[in-house]
Amino acid sequence: MSAVVKVYRKGIVALPKGVREKAGIKEGSLLLVEVRNGEIVLRPLDLWDRVWKSSRGSAEEVERELDEEERNREKRVDGWMR
Repeated sequence: MSAVVKVYRKGIVALPKGVREKAGIKEGSLLLVEVRNGEIVLRPLDLWDRVWKSSRGSAEEVERELDEEERNREKRVDGWMR
């Protein structure tokens, strides 16, 4: 599936509904953005899966790690958007 999208102020891009559905992207989803050979590649990022596999603690400890990573990411994004 392919689509043409417009880049708005501050680099904002709206993904078409069909693309989001096919990729399993919902509101609030995180995407990993990479540039490969001059192409932009977006992939859904599952923090829960990533942290769970790297953690040897309890579910509560994993949840705390996820919350901390989310707070840090929000700070970075917030600083970037200003």
